[in-house]
Amino acid sequence: MNKLDIVIVGGGMITHDQILPSIYHLQRSGRIGKISICALNSPPLRALAESERFAEAFPGQRFEPFPALDEPDDKMHPELFKEVISSMQSGNLVVVAVPDQFHDPVIRAALEHDQHVLTVKPLVPTYTQSVEIEELARSKGLYVGIEYHKRFDRRSLDARQQYRAGRFGEFKCGEAKMIEPYYYRHSNFQNWFTKENTDPFTYVGCHYVDLVYFITGLRPVEVSVRGVEGTFPNGKVGYMWSAGRVVWENGALLSVTDGLGYPDEGAGTNDQCLVMYCEGDDCGAIIKHNDQFRGVSHGYVDHDSGAAFRYVSPDYFRLVPWEGDGLKPVGYGYESIEANVLAAMRVNAATHDISARRKVLAEIDDRGLLATPANSSINELVTEAARLSITQNGLPAVIDYTGTPTVRMRREIEN
Repeated sequence: MNKLDIVIVGGGMITHDQILPSIYHLQRSGRIGKISICALNSPPLRALAESERFAEAFPGQRFEPFPALDEPDDKMHPELFKEVISSMQSGNLVVVAVPDQFHDPVIRAALEHDQHVLTVKPLVPTYTQSVEIEELARSKGLYVGIEYHKRFDRRSLDARQQYRAGRFGEFKCGEAKMIEPYYYRHSNFQNWFTKENTDPFTYVGCHYVDLVYFITGLRPVEVSVRGVEGTFPNGKVGYMWSAGRVVWENGALLSVTDGLGYPDEGAGTNDQCLVMYCEGDDCGAIIKHNDQFRGVSHGYVDHDSGAAFRYVSPDYFRLVPWEGDGLKPVGYGYESIEANVLAAMRVNAATHDISARRKVLAEIDDRGLLATPANSSINELVTEAARLSITQNGLPAVIDYTGTPTVRMRREIEN
């Protein structure tokens, strides 16, 4: 299979922490060709280009920046991504790593220029948008993947296999939690993580809603989310905390607590977990994942990690020594990126026959390990329902799968 050229749109935290090091390693291993990164302005690109972490881990590797690194910090380039994408040869890959509300135009630009797509979660804010993207991609024989990396956590894969073999009985009630660090409020989050755009449930709670669906195959049918407002240092207002409840088609309940407020010097560096209580024949069963703590803790002589004592999660993403030069990425964060890149390459390998490419795409959809618009649109329905509910102070929003799935408020008791 031929190498893929990559354009990453977005130079922020997730590009630094997971996407670029994964792409660099895939380039080093011969599966990626040219790497370009397009951002709104030059400062995040300079931070990536000058990173000592990357110089140590990937000696000699570079990306092409758009705009140029010497562009003035305050000069913005909101439309530059369109020019960069339009200059690509068809059949390569665009990685979308911009704030949630900007996913749709970048994804559509990539598909319209015959590029495969990998986007950070969630795909788009509404179900209608997800269907339009699915249809556009299928018409062109292009792959679209959503980077729900928790699917590639070995504990999630094992839970899925065991649940679907009947080992846990049936999911009935559970809780999930993901509290991100307080310092996010001082980052670029304050420029886009505002009430009109998103909330903690939509941003990180979606990971665990997707995971319950991934493990059980159950569809969500009702969502209620209540938010707690706060003010960012720049004066903008956002939801700093959220409490959600998801009802599943078998009547099961999942409570989801999310926020931007984990102590910066706490051991975490966040707090996240999933507990699923299940029932069998006259017995109970449980799936419990303490995701912020993987049995590893370090006490340092410095504060380079933000605190002297930290829980360490090598299962998600770490750069470690290996037999080659520099450092190697390990963990499900890398494996998720790799699997999506290989999926795009697999579609390309199906020759130029669009029917052959569509067959490969259908196989990926049916297998259900990689999240695609066709097999994970429940996430867009949940996002749409959550955003509707949070603006109504937590009143429930119902997902109706009859015919074309729709979302509406439930304002009265329904039988």
